[in-house]
Amino acid sequence: MTSPPPLPTATPTDTATERPEGFRRVEQALAQAGHAERPRWLAQSARTAAEAAEALGVTVGQIAKCVVFRRLADDAAVMVVASGDRRVDEAALASVVGPVGRADAAFVRAATGFVIGGVSPVGEVAGRTLVKLMEQGLFRFDVVWAAAGHANGVFPATPAQLQSLTGAPVHPLAQG
Repeated sequence: MTSPPPLPTATPTDTATERPEGFRRVEQALAQAGHAERPRWLAQSARTAAEAAEALGVTVGQIAKCVVFRRLADDAAVMVVASGDRRVDEAALASVVGPVGRADAAFVRAATGFVIGGVSPVGEVAGRTLVKLMEQGLFRFDVVWAAAGHANGVFPATPAQLQSLTGAPVHPLAQG
């Protein structure tokens, strides 16, 4: 993979102690997995896929958003890593993991260790069951960008690398 071009609005981490704990967890997880790209810190917050795409100069679809649901059968957290330009089809998701409901901010934070707007597909806290799935639409792109544990943090990966990093099986989970 060729490295993504340098971004004028992003900088590599300076020292690990200067960034929030969630960002540092993602940085550590990526390093332990041997991922070549370090997370970047954006000058502006990117809490939504649209904000992240604008800050990075990429399309909204290239943002790998993490949407967390609550599985009704056992209260397990279900994370879908999906393209920022697509909505998760809850019926398709239910056909894979069983019926799901919406997860509130407290549930998302307890399940992942991240606040909404910075939920990363890697570096989550241990302790809860977290089922991960990946929406196949991400494979439309050579490189995608995922949150790195904070609204200002992002990291690049190919969809195949992201699938390897997360261990998430790939499914057609987008509406339409």
